[in-house]
Amino acid sequence: MQIDVLDIKGQKTGRTVELPEEVFGIEPNDHVIYLAVKQYMGAQRQGTHKVKTRAEVKGASRKLHKQKGTGGARKGNIRNPLYKGGGTIFGPKPHGYDTKLNRKVKDLAKISALSYKAKENAIYVVEDITLNAPKTKELVNIMGALNVGNKKAILVLPEYNDNVYLSTRNVPNLASTLLADINTYDIINADVLVLTENTAKIFADNEAAEA
Repeated sequence: MQIDVLDIKGQKTGRTVELPEEVFGIEPNDHVIYLAVKQYMGAQRQGTHKVKTRAEVKGASRKLHKQKGTGGARKGNIRNPLYKGGGTIFGPKPHGYDTKLNRKVKDLAKISALSYKAKENAIYVVEDITLNAPKTKELVNIMGALNVGNKKAILVLPEYNDNVYLSTRNVPNLASTLLADINTYDIINADVLVLTENTAKIFADNEAAEA
């Protein structure tokens, strides 16, 4: 698919980039997207939840009354989970939520997410952004010129740029990431994908190399 390259004022430059159909034109697989997002969100959890069992809760271990001959139920100590102030039964324990996902499944999920964005016409290609210093206002103006100022956008860069990163950090609806670091959750979570021209060319170069 061909996409026009826009300048930082939102105008067409006359240049176009060819995005490979193998990445942006497949039939999306919803289930692998679900698996990839589930893995990502699970990895974000700290898993530090903890309750006190009857062995850890405060209280004496004295038997409340003798085992037999009272006519009542058997009673151990006041830390019994059935009593007020007792321990908690079957409560959560600290553990991780990491899950394993095969590399090919994760790749298919990313390609499926990119294909969704292509179908929704939610991909913009802008000429490479160069900032001499971190300027949040300047980057906000660029996004406004692209008509994505009010949308949740992710700016995909070919390599780390300190000035661009620092400029995007304080904008609520805008995030920047490297092409090598992008994941399925970031793509699905964003309304719009903004690729720089060099980022888009990487896709085209990879397609040419594989051909």
